[in-house]
Amino acid sequence: MVKMELKERIDRANIPNHVAIIMDGNGRWAKKQGKLRMFGHEKGVIPVRLTTEAAAEIGVKFITLYAFSQENWNRPKYEVDALMSLLVKTIDKEVKSFQKNDIRFQVIGDIESLPSKAQRQLQNAIDKTANNKRLTLVLALSYGSRWEMVEACKNIATQVADGSIKIEDINEQLFEKNLNTSEIPDPELLIRTSGELRISNFLLWQIAYSELYFTDKLWPEFCKDDLYEAIIDYQNRERRFGKTSEQIQER
Repeated sequence: MVKMELKERIDRANIPNHVAIIMDGNGRWAKKQGKLRMFGHEKGVIPVRLTTEAAAEIGVKFITLYAFSQENWNRPKYEVDALMSLLVKTIDKEVKSFQKNDIRFQVIGDIESLPSKAQRQLQNAIDKTANNKRLTLVLALSYGSRWEMVEACKNIATQVADGSIKIEDINEQLFEKNLNTSEIPDPELLIRTSGELRISNFLLWQIAYSELYFTDKLWPEFCKDDLYEAIIDYQNRERRFGKTSEQIQER
């Protein structure tokens, strides 16, 4: 009996619109190979490409990758500098692929804290892919969810102070409009690699009702089949949003 491929087992009528991924384990993977941490970060570019391709192939419309957190600035300077250099080189290399595969590129986070060269390269990729529609790839860079929510509060407070809105106007929808992700739907599925069981200050508001999936795979080991397994696991869950199973089944 021929074993059905994972991709073939996916229900195309129940594909998550948005998948978010905490890419973890580059350094540990490199250490297992007897290499420096940067070797792991460099190899981590490959699963980014494979995962994006796999997501597009099955109909996912948004994929957000946690690439560099605000806390990552506390790492050794040589590693941060090398990561920024890798970022510029990778984005420059991938723009043609984005165009070829109809992928729109977006960024969330405190972009102004990034080196000016990285900012220019990111904006170039954003501008060149602005009209692409197959899938939107979002990189979270210098991102932290607490920072994002504080910034949203500041923006709303400024709007109240200048009279453009009233306090009574503040609700969940207004708050969401002031988040970095205002034009991005909330993820239905959040994946974290490396076996760690935490969220690490990533999309805390947006994942209120996301399904969480944890895998022991280190990020450089993550492949298309790993994404497919996560999607299949997601499809086998019952998403109730506070309702009972009976209410869901009655729909």
